[in-house]
Amino acid sequence: MAGGSLQRIKLLKIVELLKQESCKEAPLCTNDLIKKAAAMGISVDRRTLSKEVEFLNEQGYDIKCVIVGHQRGYYFENRDFSVPELKILIDAVQAANFITEEQTKQFVEKIATLGGSRRAEILRENVVCFNTTKHTNAEIYKNVAELEKALLRHKQASFYYFDRNEDGQKVYRKDKKRYVVEPMALVFSEDNYYLMAWSSKYEGKTNYRVDRMDTVAVEEEPVSEKAILETEDIATFRQQAFRMYGGETEDVVLEFNEKLIGVIHDKFGENTKMIRTAQGKCVASVRVQVSPTFWGWLFQFVGDMRIISPDPLIEEYKERAKKAAES
Repeated sequence: MAGGSLQRIKLLKIVELLKQESCKEAPLCTNDLIKKAAAMGISVDRRTLSKEVEFLNEQGYDIKCVIVGHQRGYYFENRDFSVPELKILIDAVQAANFITEEQTKQFVEKIATLGGSRRAEILRENVVCFNTTKHTNAEIYKNVAELEKALLRHKQASFYYFDRNEDGQKVYRKDKKRYVVEPMALVFSEDNYYLMAWSSKYEGKTNYRVDRMDTVAVEEEPVSEKAILETEDIATFRQQAFRMYGGETEDVVLEFNEKLIGVIHDKFGENTKMIRTAQGKCVASVRVQVSPTFWGWLFQFVGDMRIISPDPLIEEYKERAKKAAES
């Protein structure tokens, strides 16, 4: 092999070693780098190593040199992800109900390796398995892949849709006839993944849990114009959807104790306008989908939050409270 080719291979191996084996907190010392390179069949000369590192930096790599004991140490500074960023990604995967236990383990391992071998070890040691309600549908990746194809091509999608009975067995809706829908967006909400779809029959949006789908396929029929959303439209609908359960959209005025200001911001966004009306009280006008999930959310705060407009919802609130008391 020509000398130039050998030199290029050696430089690539140095980069590979530093990416995988070093970080700011643990630089790779000259002796260790030489040994590891030798184990890969690459000869690294300590006399020319600093010049080779200098050349790599000139080519755009960000390799730092520090003194460790009585020798030089090197580490790769510019990484695609920092340890905190990778930890956040791992926690998100752990929290996602729709990813099975086995898929979660594989996913976490892949994310951890993005930080190099030492960082991967740190991440694995700090993984907290806080989600114990993982679903079991191993077809989730295939479902997402097919739905993404449909969204990109603006095509309809079809699938079987199921619930679970008391024994955890699948019970297909519509006697296992395929649903055919017009995909609008895939939305992650409350630890689950949903397909937002346009319903021509009901002239509105419908939502389906992706982990409750079976045998997803892309259809040849194109979607209607109403199914093609802009990004900001998707974000707005997600805020209204309350865990993706359907319902009529309403402008609702809520009065609440000031201690719930953070709750309102968490649910409707930090830009939600609110005013103080009395000692310890605030009022905010929010747009929601009035659904069982909305009522469940509201009833968490009995005594600290109430509807003050519109009147029909006030009456419905009273009726629901009465039924709850009777039961």
